[in-house]
Amino acid sequence: MLELLGSGLVSLWLGKAGIQINYLDALDALAWQISPSLVLASDPNPSGNTTVQEYLQKLITSKLIAQNLKENQGIWIQSGPILMANHQGTTPLPAASLTKIATSLVAFKTWGPDHQFETLVSATGPVVNGVLEGDLVIAGGGDPMFVWQEGIALGNTLNQIGIKQVKGNLVITGNFAMNFQRYPFLAGQMLKQALNYARWNRSVIFQYSTMPKGTPKPQVIITGTVKVNLQSTLQQNLLVRHRSLPLQQLIKEMNVFSNNDMAEMLAESVGGFSVVQSTAANLAGVPQSEIQLINGSGLGPENRISPRAICAMFMALEREAVAHQMNLADLFLTSGLDHRGTIHRRHIPVATVIKTGTLHDVSSLAGVMPTRDRGLVWFAILNRGTNPAGFRSEQDKLLQNLMKQLQLPQVVPSILTPHLAMNSLPQIGVDSRNEIIFRN
Repeated sequence: MLELLGSGLVSLWLGKAGIQINYLDALDALAWQISPSLVLASDPNPSGNTTVQEYLQKLITSKLIAQNLKENQGIWIQSGPILMANHQGTTPLPAASLTKIATSLVAFKTWGPDHQFETLVSATGPVVNGVLEGDLVIAGGGDPMFVWQEGIALGNTLNQIGIKQVKGNLVITGNFAMNFQRYPFLAGQMLKQALNYARWNRSVIFQYSTMPKGTPKPQVIITGTVKVNLQSTLQQNLLVRHRSLPLQQLIKEMNVFSNNDMAEMLAESVGGFSVVQSTAANLAGVPQSEIQLINGSGLGPENRISPRAICAMFMALEREAVAHQMNLADLFLTSGLDHRGTIHRRHIPVATVIKTGTLHDVSSLAGVMPTRDRGLVWFAILNRGTNPAGFRSEQDKLLQNLMKQLQLPQVVPSILTPHLAMNSLPQIGVDSRNEIIFRN
């Protein structure tokens, strides 16, 4: 029954595309039979596969790889249920920061785009004449983007409720990071500095200058030191509930700059890399063996994902995003629209949504580009060798060559058009995300 259903889907799609192919040949190319992103048929037009073979040969002639290292390169290009090109496509290969696609998918599915991580600010004593007679306790809730501006805004909120001095210590509990520093003692030292403008250095002053004009400079003087108490049992009075940026913006910022610490914290929030690995495979409908992770960021060649699985995860994330009236362009870089982060100096066809990955011996690129002749074309390119810069140049040329064959659409499809309100720069350090609980 599954085989008959599969052949029917192939015939229907190919008929609409104006491509003639024997459905029995299509069944030979069946990749797997459950996922909505399954590949049902090989491409009767060999141009895509020819372009990829020419690309691989160019890597050899330009000495980016040796002839015997061709198997270390992985490529998967897919349009709808048609497999346009495949080289080592089902083999798990070092994926570098393409691992963040898995982390993005699982975090988005787990929390939803509007989720905000909470950091709770409490006191262990009363506030008398502007002085907190006790410790100031920070209970982290996994916010991966608590940066200088957030600390400054928190200091201003503490001033607003009448706290100008803390006689006790700054106590860090829970999962608290600041400026992507996940070691709680160092994160606490940064927060202590942010809360008191008299202790600012040039770095803090510069970040303050990016905040709205007229933002007050906080002064919360902490007499004691920074203490780390991962399981605080002290009696506390809740002062402020700080909420992070919405998850959609956190994922976008993580992917724009390929921030490893943000990825690790988001992976931890869903249960760790093993949960990311298994959940991503299930959501994408690929074999568990094609996603092999040791963390949520992609640091280390031990993170291995097949090119097929990468495309399937992108498709799964697109489906999840659409269910929330969003799309991939709200979560990743878009060529021609975004001009910051890892897309800088790349020459990728316009309106292509991408994720990059780089290690000292790995260069990877994946995403989806709109075309006139084939609609959405999903791709994953994984290269391994000692010249990542050379690989990046050849990856861009491969996509340009494909676009020459398939042509740009006259209009970018809405499914790849970012929602401008969502994609504006995130508002960091705003008072509105600090809910005051304590009233003096």
